[in-house]
Amino acid sequence: MSVIIIGEADGSAIKPASQQAAALAAQLGDSVGLVFGSNSAASQLAAPRVVSASALESYDALQFTAVAAQVARDAGATAVVIAATAMGKDLGPRLAAELGWGYIADALEYDGGAWIRPNYAGKVLARLEPNSAFVATLRPNAFPAGDGTAGTVEEFGGEVPDSPAMTVGMESAGSDVVELTEAAIVVSGGRGLEEAENYDKLIRPLGAALGAACGASRAIVDAGWVPHSHQVGQTGKTVTPELYMAVGISGAIQHLGGMSGSKCIVAINKDAEAPIFKVADYGIVHDLFEIVPALMTALDD
Repeated sequence: MSVIIIGEADGSAIKPASQQAAALAAQLGDSVGLVFGSNSAASQLAAPRVVSASALESYDALQFTAVAAQVARDAGATAVVIAATAMGKDLGPRLAAELGWGYIADALEYDGGAWIRPNYAGKVLARLEPNSAFVATLRPNAFPAGDGTAGTVEEFGGEVPDSPAMTVGMESAGSDVVELTEAAIVVSGGRGLEEAENYDKLIRPLGAALGAACGASRAIVDAGWVPHSHQVGQTGKTVTPELYMAVGISGAIQHLGGMSGSKCIVAINKDAEAPIFKVADYGIVHDLFEIVPALMTALDD
């Protein structure tokens, strides 16, 4: 099987989620990488051969789909894998439609020809065994990154179609902001924080100390304490970090649907009956206003 890995650049670096996709692609067959926008990032993708579309920097659905389809056809590929980032979730189904292939969304596991993906907000895990060509998006942090090295890099020489869309500006979230869906550690706050100011006083400093992304429950997003981009849950973002800390979050089913796949879950809540403790690996039944400062002190030592 020939497999295309679509790598995603983060400035001049390749995203860790793309390296995870590259490691899985190596298990599927002969892999060819495709990276948009950065020759430096292309040279880091762990694939024997990488095609660099350096002229395409800003994501454009029409152009990215057309170029990826050309690379897949030229390579005689029968599979494409891409991390289920914001870009991957948009590009994946478009590319599958363009190629006329099957589509596997948000895969959590690969087991000898079968793919495991969540259905019904994670309440059910579906097992898919494709018998024809497919495009698969992989949930960040669900698969390990390999230790492979980048191979030869060549510039894309095909035709890039004109697009009716134009990028007129880019707004950076800042170099110190960790992307929520790709973070190895996530610290989330909920209604137990009592007021908006305590999110900035407790959650953000704890997240910074751990090198973590900061998330939130729907309750405090709806209350206007933090933007919707912070929301973890069924109507927010789905995360699969190595460590998820739920601070003052009761654990409504909608929230659990967005974080229950985390490798290790730590819950801090003074209510011993809070549903979050049913999924937590470690639970602290105590006042968060005492526990979080104590954690900060321990991390400073």
